[in-house]
Amino acid sequence: MKTLIISEKPSVGKEIARVLGANQKNKSYIEGKDIIVTWALGHLLGLKMPEDYKQEWATWDMESLPLIPAKMQIKPLKNTGHQLKAIKQLAQRKDIDQAVIATDAGREGELVARWILEYIKFNKPVKRLWISSQTDQAIRTGFKQLQPSKKYDALYDAAVARSEADWLIGLNVTRALTVKYQDSLSAGRVQTPTLAMIRKQEALIEQFIPETFFTVELNVAGQSAVLKEGAPHKFKERVQAEELVSRLTSEPVMVQEVKEKQQVHAAPLPYDLTELQREANQRYQFSAKKTLSVMQTLYERHKVLSYPRTDSKHLTDDMSATMKDRLQAIHGFFPEEVKGILKRGGVVTQKSVFNNAKVTDHHGIIPTEERPRPEKMDQDELRIYRMVVERFLGLFLPSYKEVKTTYTLAAADVTFTLQQVVVVEKGWRKTEAQKPQTIYKKGERLSQTTVQIKKRLTEAPSRLTEAALLQKMENNGLGTAATRAEIIEKLISSDLMERQLTKLTVSPKGKQLLTLVNPALVTPELTSKWEKSLEEIAAGTLKKDEFLKQITTEAKRLVKEIKLSEQTYKDYSLTSKVCPDCGELLKERNSRDGKMLVCSSTDCSYRRRKDPKVSNRRCAQCHRKMEIHEGKKGKFFKCKYCNLSEKMSDTKNKKVNKHETKRIMQKMNQEAQEEMESPLALALKAAMEKQGN
Repeated sequence: MKTLIISEKPSVGKEIARVLGANQKNKSYIEGKDIIVTWALGHLLGLKMPEDYKQEWATWDMESLPLIPAKMQIKPLKNTGHQLKAIKQLAQRKDIDQAVIATDAGREGELVARWILEYIKFNKPVKRLWISSQTDQAIRTGFKQLQPSKKYDALYDAAVARSEADWLIGLNVTRALTVKYQDSLSAGRVQTPTLAMIRKQEALIEQFIPETFFTVELNVAGQSAVLKEGAPHKFKERVQAEELVSRLTSEPVMVQEVKEKQQVHAAPLPYDLTELQREANQRYQFSAKKTLSVMQTLYERHKVLSYPRTDSKHLTDDMSATMKDRLQAIHGFFPEEVKGILKRGGVVTQKSVFNNAKVTDHHGIIPTEERPRPEKMDQDELRIYRMVVERFLGLFLPSYKEVKTTYTLAAADVTFTLQQVVVVEKGWRKTEAQKPQTIYKKGERLSQTTVQIKKRLTEAPSRLTEAALLQKMENNGLGTAATRAEIIEKLISSDLMERQLTKLTVSPKGKQLLTLVNPALVTPELTSKWEKSLEEIAAGTLKKDEFLKQITTEAKRLVKEIKLSEQTYKDYSLTSKVCPDCGELLKERNSRDGKMLVCSSTDCSYRRRKDPKVSNRRCAQCHRKMEIHEGKKGKFFKCKYCNLSEKMSDTKNKKVNKHETKRIMQKMNQEAQEEMESPLALALKAAMEKQGN
C-alpha cells in the first residue's frame, strides 16, 4: 500500500520526492515504492461567489444585499482544475491507504490541503507533516514524526473562519459601496483600517504649521550640553534666548554632579517576518512583498533559511543541539566571525532565545544546516540572507556594555546636562572607534566654555514608509505576519494607496473611501478584536461558528449603514477624454502594464493605454528605449526622442541575447515565487474590474 503526499507547490513536492526516494516522474505527481507525491498550485479551491448560490445574486444591486449564504461552499478555481482532477484520481487508487498533508505549516497551508481532501471526499486516515525548514534532514525527520491531522483541526477552523469572514465583510461592504457610488470601491476588515492609518499620518502633515524657535546650548571642549529638564528648552523669541546668554556669559561653569550608569545590551533575538520586512525596507527600500518573495526562495530553493512566515522570535529548547551545525554551515559565509565564535566553544550566550512557551506555529528565522552557495544567489537574496546570519551570529557573542556618564553643569542658577558614553565591551555590536573624552570631577571649574544660541524650525511629521506601516499594523493587531504584505499590495492595486519612492500616500479615491465606509471599519479596534478571535479559534478556546455568527451580524449592520448613508462621491479618475465607441468619459486605471483609459459606462468594454508602452528595443540613432505604437498597419516601434520608426516584424527573427534571456528567466522565477492572492481576492478583483468597466 502507498501513502499520498500533498505538497503546496510543484517545487516543494519534487524536493520531498527526491529526499524520500521517489523517482517515477509523471505530469502531476512523482511515484515511489511506498509513496506518491503530488502537489497543489497554491489554492485549488475557493469559496463560491454569490452567483454560484443564487442567480439573482449575480446582479450588483442594493436589493439583494446583504448576501448571507445559508452554508458556505467551495468550488474549483479556474485554470487549475486539471491538477485537482489528477489529485482526485490518485486518491481513488486502490493502493492508497492514507494521505499526508505536506503543505506549508501554517493557517493558509492547512486550508489549501483540507479543502482539497474535503472536495475529493477523501475518507482514509490523514497525517500532517510539520517542518520549519526544507533541508533534507528536516524533511526526513518530519516524516518520522508525522502527527494525526486531527491535532490541527482548530488551525483549519481558524483558516475557514478567516476566509468566510473576509467573504462576508469584504464582499458585502465592497458591493454596497460600489453600487451606491457607481465606482469600484474596495473595502475590507483589515485593509480599510490600514489605509486609515496612512491617512491619519497625512492629516497630521497637512495640519502642521512650521514654527521657528531658539535653543541655548553650552559648548564644553567641543561637546554640547543642553538645558536641564525643568528649564525652558525652547524660546519663541530670540530676545529671550539672548537675555539668558548675556546673564551666563561672565558666569563660571562648575561640575555640580556626576552620575555613572553601566548599561548592558544583550544581542537581539532572531527576526520574525514583520521585523525582517521592516528592516529590509529601511536598508534597501524593499517592499514587504518583495522581502517575503526573496525569503521564500531562500527557504524553498536554496534551503538556507527556516520557515519565513513566522511571528515568533524565539527558538524551542531542543534546537540548542542544532546550533553548532548551523554555525558550521555558515562558516564560509562569515569565516572570521564564525572562527572566533568556535574558538570560544560555539556556545549561545543569549540563553533567553530558547523558550518553548513563546514559539507559536514556527520558531524565529535563522539559517538552516545547509551550507549556502553565494554564487547561486542574486544580490537581493544575499542581502536578506546576510541580515538573518548577522542576527544569528549575535546569539553567540557577548553582550554590548557601555558606561553612560551624566554631568550636571551649573552656571549661576542655570543647569545644563552633558552626557558621555564609553564602550566597555563591543560584544555583538559593530561600533566605530571612539574619540578620547575628557573626564570631569565634581566641583571642577570648567574652562573653554561658550554659550550659543541656535535657531531651529519645527519639522513636520514624515509620511509613513512601508517599514513604519508594518510596525503600526503589528501594534494594532491588523493582519498576521504572513498576510500584511498582501494587504499593502491590494491597497495599491485597488488605486486606494500609492507608493512614491519609499513613502506611502493615500490616493484621492482612497481619501473619499474613508469618508464613505462605515466608521467601525476605519478604526483598527474592531479588526484587532476579530484577529484575536481567530487566534483563539486556532488555540481551541473559541468556536468557529460563534465567531462567524458575530461576523454575519456585523455584515448586516454595515450594509444597512451604507444604504442609509447620505454621503456623496466624486470620481477623481474621470478624465476629459471621450470614449470613441459610446461617447462617455474615460476613466484612468492602474494596471500591471501601466496606466489605462477605460470607458466609464458599465455597458462598454472600450479600453486603451494612456501612454505608449516602453519596449526593450533600442533606437539605432540615440540608443534609448523605443515605444510601441499602433497604427493602421499594426504595431510598430517609435523613438519619442528622434522620431525614428521601425516595423515590429523586422525584429521577429532576431535572436534574444544571453543577457535578455537571463532577465526574462529571472522575472519568470520571481513571479513563480511570489505569493498567490487568495481565491476571494482574485474573484473579487475580477468582479470589480468588470463592474468598473
